[in-house]
Amino acid sequence: MTADQLYGLWAVRFAHPPAGLPAQATMRLQRHAEFSESLAGTVSRDLAGAATSSHAAQAALAGDLDEGMLLLDESSDHLSITGTWNGEMVAGSCGKVFQGLWKDTGASALPNTPDVPFTLTKLP
Repeated sequence: MTADQLYGLWAVRFAHPPAGLPAQATMRLQRHAEFSESLAGTVSRDLAGAATSSHAAQAALAGDLDEGMLLLDESSDHLSITGTWNGEMVAGSCGKVFQGLWKDTGASALPNTPDVPFTLTKLP
């Protein structure tokens, strides 16, 4: 599998999101402007009525697909990393489903904040 096979829109579902963040989001992945083998994109969350957090409704993403592992850094302020995504393609999904762990690294995250299981599903 190559990074370009991940380009497009993805539905995100979090198993147990931290307080203030929704259980669903949308991710768009595309070719990184500077590194053609890498990924860039955005993750969008509906934060209406959410408690104050260090996450934006739309955050930037950058990362790689490395030996089947999806590795993305998230930045809500385009300066610091506010989340990390580490996922693996689900066997038999033909690259249309990834599961993994999201780590909240934002300023409002507590040091012992647990990783949050996520599932990415490719949208048509």
